[in-house]
Amino acid sequence: MLMRPCVASLVLALAACSALPARDRLVPVRVDHHVHVNSPAIRDFLPGYCKSVERYGACDPAITAPLTPDDLLRAMDRAGVRRALVMSTGYLAESPMMVPQRADAAALLRAANDWTVNLARESGGRLGAFVAIDPLRPDALPEIMRWRGNPAVTGIKLHLTASGVNLRRDRDVAALKAVFHAAADARLAIMIHLRPASMDYGARDVQRFLADVLPAAGDTPVQIAHAGGWGGLDQATLSALGAFADAFDRHPGKFRHVWFDLADVWRDDSRPADKQALVALIRRIGLRHFLPASDWPFSGDLADYYSRRYPELPLTAAEWKILRSQVAPYAKR
Repeated sequence: MLMRPCVASLVLALAACSALPARDRLVPVRVDHHVHVNSPAIRDFLPGYCKSVERYGACDPAITAPLTPDDLLRAMDRAGVRRALVMSTGYLAESPMMVPQRADAAALLRAANDWTVNLARESGGRLGAFVAIDPLRPDALPEIMRWRGNPAVTGIKLHLTASGVNLRRDRDVAALKAVFHAAADARLAIMIHLRPASMDYGARDVQRFLADVLPAAGDTPVQIAHAGGWGGLDQATLSALGAFADAFDRHPGKFRHVWFDLADVWRDDSRPADKQALVALIRRIGLRHFLPASDWPFSGDLADYYSRRYPELPLTAAEWKILRSQVAPYAKR
């Protein structure tokens, strides 16, 4: 029997909606694997830094917003998030984007790390701490050793864009490899914002990382920020994640210690085709390798982010249940 047009449209609409998780039945995100809170030392540093980086582009207003740990905890409470991993922003102090360089840059990085670790220590288990390292600076390895054996430290945070790392320059790759080896020796997880500043970033850079850097971590947990990009969804991010997918296909089981966080990857203006391509790569790599994350405060309000924007990625309800419940071993209490 033929359906009248209006009835047919209603049936199709209901079928389409059934593939999406109902907002009032969303599984709560237990752990946000990627957030930031600036230490007082970095807050004081940022006006000069943002003035310096204007030649690259203005700072996102979120980076200079006067947000506190209490603001983060309130945002987590509204979103139903129990725990978050706080990434120290101390790496900004040593960034080559800061011109002229501050003579006290290393001291600022250490102060930011001290503050972040103390924040986690006093949070009653709600926050974990990743200390910042600039892999190209002489204080990188000593800073890792400074935190060796400290139970309040979950891992180290690397930001290749801010640190000016070039994955096609041998000396930069060698420095990054040494940092991975040191972190593994100190039994600290590694969180890396892999995408550097080069505009043609993609599969070639990931292949170099996989061949010459990642093996130095051994079986130490490695978290790739923004699904291999730097926030937002574009062809460079998809190319990079595609190279990871190819490696996972070639060597099943070799990358059990590698995770990708989904912090601020797709946005309201992301193209539907790019979201579909991202979903295909997530399925190829395997959902268990992906972690819920926000990059707060850059994500905006956490409750809105996790209840409205996150479900815009076209995963099935069953897949969303897995992803939203995911907790990396190093993020557990």
